[in-house]
Order: sequence, then C-alpha cells, then structure tokens
Amino acid sequence: MSPRPADPDARIRLLHAAARVLAEEGAGALTTRRLAAEAGTSTTAVYTRFGGMDEVRDAVRQEGFSRLAASLDAVGRTDDPVRDLVAAGVTYLRFGLGEPDLYRAMFLDPPRGPDAGVVGHGAFGRLVAAVRRCVEAGRFTDPGTDGTAGWAVQLWTMRHGLVSLATVGLMPMEQVMLHAQDMSVRLFVGYGDDRAAAEASVARGMAAMPPDSAPRSAS
Repeated sequence: MSPRPADPDARIRLLHAAARVLAEEGAGALTTRRLAAEAGTSTTAVYTRFGGMDEVRDAVRQEGFSRLAASLDAVGRTDDPVRDLVAAGVTYLRFGLGEPDLYRAMFLDPPRGPDAGVVGHGAFGRLVAAVRRCVEAGRFTDPGTDGTAGWAVQLWTMRHGLVSLATVGLMPMEQVMLHAQDMSVRLFVGYGDDRAAAEASVARGMAAMPPDSAPRSAS
C-alpha cells in the first residue's frame, strides 16, 4: 500500500485557522486538537509541520509580517517620496483590512523568547527609511535620527489604529481611507511640508493602488 500523499495546502489552512482562533479567542483556546479540527486535518499534520503550539504561534506572526513585507515590496517608487510614503501606508491599511484575523494575531498575540519581537523590525525599518527619504528630499524638516524614528512611530500608530478600529467594528470601513488622507496631510504639514504640496502628494499616494489590491491569501 503506497503512503498517503502530503497535503500541500495543509500548512496554509493551519495558519489561517490558528490566526482565526488567536484573533477571536486568544492563545488559551489554541490547542493541537482544536487547530486540526478547524483546519480539517490531523493532529499529526500539526506536529509534522510545526512541532507544537508555540511554533504555530510564531509561524502565524512570521507569516503575517512576511505577507506585509511582500505587499510593501510591490509598491512602486517614484520621484515623489511623500507620495511613496502614503502609497506604502495605503498598502498597509489594505493588508490589515483584507486579512483581519492574521493582522490581529500578528499584534495581539505576544511574541515569545528574546528574539521573538525582531520579526516586525523590518517593517518598521522600511517606514523609518521612507520618512528619512522625505527629509533628504527637503519635504520634511530634519528632526535628527531619533526624531525620524519618532515620526515613523506616529505614522504606524495612525495606520494601526485605523485598521484596529475598523476590524472590530468601531469605524465604518469606508471611512478608513478618508481619515488616513486627512491625518496624513496634517502630520506632513507638521513635519514641515508645504500644505499644497502635501495635499497633492497625499492624493497621488492614496490613488496609487486599485481598491481590490489587498492581499487575501498566500502560497
């Protein structure tokens, strides 16, 4: 009797199921038996692909930030750094709104181990570099290295807050982009940009990607 072929989609189903349980019920509800049942596979498949629940949770977090990085990599670069900063923000927002369970699991499930938090550092580094590019182009006033990182924190907080409010039903989805556009202009003017230039760049950035561009799944 030949061995049963491996299910190539099992890993993705397990990650989707784990993200859903983590987002809706928390880590306490995520057990091997529950995960296998949610994904329509066996407990053996969980152990074979991940080893245990801690590894599953780490894999969910890694999967989320990997997908986010891939989405940000697809954002085109132009000669307008402020437009590009906004376009990356729109990509972030659409990612979070398009993958609400995965997004919530990425941020609500605490990382474990001394190096666990490093997985998200790449995304923050991209944002710091994008802000620095606006400074180097003369659009934003130079606040120094610490100030640039501080502005990146403000921008990430804005985007994360909008996604979080929308995904738990406290803000209508259709208002997310409207608030993102208005808040971006206000922040950029505060960073030293000319208001007319900021409004023009933000408008271009908001229109940079089609409405259906949010990633919904991964291979």
